[in-house]
Amino acid sequence: MLPSTALAEEAEPVRGHYPLPETGNVIGEVYTVTVEEGDTLIDLAREHNVGYEAIRMANPDVSLWAPFAGTEVVIPNRHILPDAPHEGIVINLSELRLYYYSGEDVVETYPISVGRDGFATPVGVTKTTVKVEDPAWSPPRSMREEAAARGEPVPSVVPPGPDNPLGRHAILLGLPSYLIHGTNKPDGVGMRASRGCIRMFPEDIESLYERVPSGTKVNIVDQPFKAGWSEDGELYVQSFPQLEENEGTFEPFLNAIEVVTRAFGEEQPPIDYAMLRGVVESPDGSVVSLLREAEEEPTPAAPSREEANGLFQELEITALVGRPN
Repeated sequence: MLPSTALAEEAEPVRGHYPLPETGNVIGEVYTVTVEEGDTLIDLAREHNVGYEAIRMANPDVSLWAPFAGTEVVIPNRHILPDAPHEGIVINLSELRLYYYSGEDVVETYPISVGRDGFATPVGVTKTTVKVEDPAWSPPRSMREEAAARGEPVPSVVPPGPDNPLGRHAILLGLPSYLIHGTNKPDGVGMRASRGCIRMFPEDIESLYERVPSGTKVNIVDQPFKAGWSEDGELYVQSFPQLEENEGTFEPFLNAIEVVTRAFGEEQPPIDYAMLRGVVESPDGSVVSLLREAEEEPTPAAPSREEANGLFQELEITALVGRPN
């Protein structure tokens, strides 16, 4: 029989790994940790598998770089799985998060950086191709020209080493010029910071690099609003800020209603629509329960098709003339 210490070590959870729920699609949990002297929120984010924007939104009143020792910090490690097949790698751009379905009963998830405004990471289905350890980096011509115009010329090739922005591991994708790779600036993981590639913490890309086979499906989606059921039958939603380039392409509240309605199937969702609107209008990545308790006062049922069309018209008018006082 293993000694108790060995059993404890064996049961230690692996970073970013979660058992796939038998029912529902909500994983992980939200918890708090206490700041120790010298900690930054960025340090705590990396330690707990959270990205820059996620830790910032979960702790809006805490200094990122100089939090007071003894401060309680929220670690937002509860996630709703994206609405996509549970196979290969799924990347949700608005969420700044990657999911890897590494086995029949395990899903892994890690924070990422994606393309900043003007260099958007494309949505679509592709696959992993070649894996490269200690890659050299060839800055694109546009970057070299921009740097030269600022009086900061860059070399045509950056060799492997501490100055290489690809880090030590890179996984090429079927999309030309797009990679999943590490970084020499891990503090920026979890924000829109790249020229289109997917950046990961060095320890996360190293883990994926060792285990993701070439030819793995990669599904890049953009789902700023997600809904899902927990194993105990609770409906949760999660809302993230829209990517700048997609703002105005759809109405967020109506999109949220559609997503929630699909989660219920044929049933009328008994939810608080005022709360739903609040989640959509203040997107911070929080996983929020929307089911009404049985003892609460009833709230309006889901809008009918006619009511939804009327809401569309109301929103179009509001967009043109502004909200009424």
